[in-house]
Order: sequence, then structure tokens, then C-alpha cells
Amino acid sequence: MGKPRALLTNDDGIDSFFLRAIAEALADAFELSIAAPAVEQSWIGRAMSRRASVSVQAVPGFPGPAWAVGGTPTDCVNLALAHLLGEPPDIVISGINIGHNASLPLLYSSGTVAGALEGANWGLPALAVSQQIAADAFERVTSSRGALPPEHEPSLHEAAAQSSRYALTLCGTGNPDLHVHNLNFPMPLRADTPWVRTVPARVRLPGLYESDGNGGYRFRFAHGEEQTGGPETDRRALSAGKTSLSILNFSAPGASKPQ
Repeated sequence: MGKPRALLTNDDGIDSFFLRAIAEALADAFELSIAAPAVEQSWIGRAMSRRASVSVQAVPGFPGPAWAVGGTPTDCVNLALAHLLGEPPDIVISGINIGHNASLPLLYSSGTVAGALEGANWGLPALAVSQQIAADAFERVTSSRGALPPEHEPSLHEAAAQSSRYALTLCGTGNPDLHVHNLNFPMPLRADTPWVRTVPARVRLPGLYESDGNGGYRFRFAHGEEQTGGPETDRRALSAGKTSLSILNFSAPGASKPQ
């Protein structure tokens, strides 16, 4: 029996170092295909390119066929499943995202989660993966397309390896309830870092725009204030140095009810 098949996407773009790290880890266990945005598509949620032609260009150098798609993460997965792949995959994996995707506001905005959700919509097991980055290093890491300081690279490769092992456990399970398994790894990450089941934190965000001084407004991220109480949340797990696993059920009454 051959390897299971995996489709990989992300929202940071085809040239993200984080994408390549997980691709290399997945290739050991999966027959891998990659369809990722040609340019960064963060904070775009589940948007689709309804009014534009979407380009698709083969990209060499990956451990499997890879395409740069001129659209969103949802475009990438939809096009791959409908047109690019010869056979359907056994799982759709989205990530590794540069920075965490923890708390409800981030989940609803995340292109990473949306890429996995599109796979779930096709009845496939779906995994979204993100890696926490320290706030003081985030802009530097994102501007370098995910190049990490050498002391942090082992954490990324450990996240990729753990993601691959977890993805294997999901193959063959189907996905009738539109589940997205949302993994958030802390920084630093070790082989013995504990995993905890979590729910997305309910966070009240302030205004996310500030004046640019010319009559317009620019986006400015703010972490917001978590509403305390209740079960373990993804944000609290990461703050405690633990790996967060939230299983999101997008078919439950009341939208994405965590399991």
C-alpha cells in the first residue's frame, strides 16, 4: 500500500520558509502536492476570487508537484481539488502559518484556517497549523518570508514533524461534520512540549485601524482582551508554553462551535 496523499496550502505564500519546512516533513510520510498563493494572502479569511481570472503556475523545487496560484487560500484548495490533482487527497493541510491563529477573531480572519475549511467542505480531513512568533520578532520574520533566527529554527522543524505525525492519524476518518483541527505550536517547541485540548479564546478587540495622517486609516493589529473564565483556551495554552489543539466544528448550530 502506498503513502496517503496530502494537499498542502498556506496563506503566507508559496515562497514562505514555513511552508517549505512542513512540505519537507510531510514528504516523508505522504505523497504530497502543494497549491499555495503566489503572494501573501494573510487576514483574508475565506475570500474567493469571484471577479478575476486566477493564474496557476507550476513551481519547481518542492518534494511533489507544486503550483503558485494567483488567488486566495480557498481558491488554491478549490482549484487543486477540482482541476489540478489527478486523485483526491486523503487530507488537506494548511500552514505552517507565520504566527499563531488563536482566538475567535483570528480564526474568522485567517486564510490558513480558511484553506483547511475548504478541504473540510469537500468531506476531507482538514488540519490548520500555526507557529507562535514572539511579538518583538514578528515583523522581522514576516518581512523575511519566515526566515527565523538560527536558535528558533529547531522549533519550526519540530512543529513540522509533529504536524506530519498528527496528520497521519486523521487520514481515513472522513469529515462529515466540517471539522478543522487547528494546531498552534508555542515558541520554543520541544519534542516533550505537552499538547492540550482547547477552545478558541473569546477576545474583545479594540479598533484595528489608526490614522495615517493623510485622511486615511491603516490596519494595526492588537491582541485585545481575553474574556476570562470557562475551559482552557488556545491563547492561555500558548502563554503557558503548551501546544494548543482546538477542533472546530463548522456544521454545528451557532457556527464554529469548538468540540
